[in-house]
Amino acid sequence: MKLPVVLCLAAFTAVSAARAQAPDNTGTNARDQHSGTPTSEQQSNAPADVKMTAEIRKMVIADEALSALAKNAKIITIDQVVTLRGPVETEKEKVLLETHAKHAGASKVVNLLEIKQP
Repeated sequence: MKLPVVLCLAAFTAVSAARAQAPDNTGTNARDQHSGTPTSEQQSNAPADVKMTAEIRKMVIADEALSALAKNAKIITIDQVVTLRGPVETEKEKVLLETHAKHAGASKVVNLLEIKQP
């Protein structure tokens, strides 16, 4: 009978810890909601844009030089114009993500990535 109590307590602790730690980009998301630049909710469903976004994401995920933070950057493609958003660890990661977008054939890349402050 002690097992269910332990499991319940462990679940409660995990939920409490998750609530205590806010995501890195919560403030950025709130700010960007009304900034006039594309957000992930505006991602195009045009087949060419979806394909380009998928190609960029595949390159980003495969790039071992990128941190987990950079691999989770937002990639928004509208009419072959790619907007990159979110936090990254370094300037090098900003450049690498932009390079991947260009290699995928983006007609333009808007790099709004921000280097995470220590």
